[in-house]
Formats: sequence, C-alpha cells, structure tokens
Amino acid sequence: MAKRNLNDLLAFVTVAREGSFTRAAAVLGVTQSALSQTIRALEARLDIRLLTRTTRSVAPTEAGAHLVQAIGHRFEEIEAELDALTAMRDKPAGTVRITCSDHVLRTTIWPKLAPVLRDYPDVNVEFDVSYGLRDIVADRFDAGVRLGERVHKDMIAVPIGPKLRMAAVASPAYFASHLPPKTPDDLTRHRCINQRQVGGGLYAWEFERRGRALEVRVEGQVTINTSPHIVAAALDGLGIAFLPEAEFAPYLEEGRLVRVLENWCPPFPGYHLYYPSRRHPSPAFSLVLDALRVRNGA
Repeated sequence: MAKRNLNDLLAFVTVAREGSFTRAAAVLGVTQSALSQTIRALEARLDIRLLTRTTRSVAPTEAGAHLVQAIGHRFEEIEAELDALTAMRDKPAGTVRITCSDHVLRTTIWPKLAPVLRDYPDVNVEFDVSYGLRDIVADRFDAGVRLGERVHKDMIAVPIGPKLRMAAVASPAYFASHLPPKTPDDLTRHRCINQRQVGGGLYAWEFERRGRALEVRVEGQVTINTSPHIVAAALDGLGIAFLPEAEFAPYLEEGRLVRVLENWCPPFPGYHLYYPSRRHPSPAFSLVLDALRVRNGA
C-alpha cells in the first residue's frame, strides 16, 4: 500500500480548524489556490468529500469531522515532541553513553565530570567499563575512551588527558631475592604478572629507548585481566607488574613498590575520547566533551 501524504492531511486539518482557506493558507505559508488544489487532490485520492464549501465559509462534512477527530490531536502531539527536541537542543539534558576502561574512568573522567553533573541534574551519563575496543556505532554508544594510538582513523579523537608512561614495578620483598632487571630482555628471567587482553591473548610488554622498540613476552605465576588486581599482586610480592605509572603512583611514593627500567618507558599519547565523525552532537554530549577535553596548558 502506498504511503499517505501527511502534508495533505495536515493541510486538511488546518482548513477544517480555521474554517477558511484564506486563514489556513496564511498559517501554512502557501497560496490559497495551492491549498485548494491540495484538498481537492486529497478528496479525489480518498474518494470522499471532506469539506463543504460555500462563498462565506468552509466546514467539514461528517466524514471530514470524523477524520479531524481521529488525526488532529496526533499532529499536536508531533508538534509538542518537536518543541521538546528544540528544548533539548538548547538545554543540556538526556543520557550520554560512554565505553571506557576502569583506569581512565577513575583517574581522568570522573574528576572532571563529577562537578559538571552536579551543575546539570538533567544530564545522565552511563559508563560501560570495558578493556576492549567496542564498536560504539553498533553498540549505540555516544563515545568511547581509549589511548590515542588505538583509536580508529574514521573517528574524531579529542585528547582528554596528558601523555602517559608505562612503569615496571615490584615490591621491595621481591627484589630482595631477585636482582632487578637492567634491560627488558632480563625480564625473561623474572616472575612477571601477566595481563590477559580482551581477545584472549597476553599483553606483550612494550619498551622503547633511543629509537629502539622492543616487545617482551613475560611469564609468571599470575595472569589477571584487570589493573587493580595486577597492582595488588605486585604489592603482595608475586612478581614484576607493568601498567601506566599512575596506577602505581601512591605505592611508589610510599616505598611499597620499586620502579625498574624507567629509561625504557618514554611518554606516549594519552587517553582520547572518540566518536563518529558524522553526528549532530546533543547539548548533553557537547557539555560532556567540553568538560573532558584537554585545555591549552592543562
């Protein structure tokens, strides 16, 4: 069945309510002759007369009155919804869905976003803590947060944090019985805390010094897929751990962990918020993006 022309139905409802082609044409922003032609075409298509016309007035027929009663309020509902969308465009409101790792949520996103959410109670944020690259379009996320080097090229990527450095650490108790490594190759003689990646493989520890890049496959008693538990295993003396240095910062300051191979861990691009390039951002999303982006000098 062919779809009805809703513009024709809106034109009919407007004429019926205004009781005049002249006034209805002014409301709709069309000429009176064009409006009359539209109504005649609608009546011909439905094969029923909808309006009774006299030289002084226009009134709906019984069939026309029934149609106005049936569909008139629906146009009002549509107008109300469109007005609501306009209000959303002008005022931050609604839900923003973000997928990110636990570390960036704790250290970067939450400290920046918490004050904003207190100031804008109509903005809701849903976080999906994931350690893999989600398909944010297919999974209906507004944005994702990952390291800059891991963002797909077809996405807009906005830096939300400083450059990062990795750190290899272990407890003083571990190094009391194991000679600290001098180069990444020495790690093969140590117990290390492995990290299981989302795809199932083990993370190869990445190092670089004076332009020389090196990946090391390590072994040890413990394999974990979440960073807080890797930190806990290192504190318990179960081997050398390798994570962004911010994960270990308080324990390094307290002397509960000792850092090694620091010269092999140069800075690299930090966390970026990424989202599809073809989108019309809502005020809520723009608010979140503005709160998270790195400022000049920040």
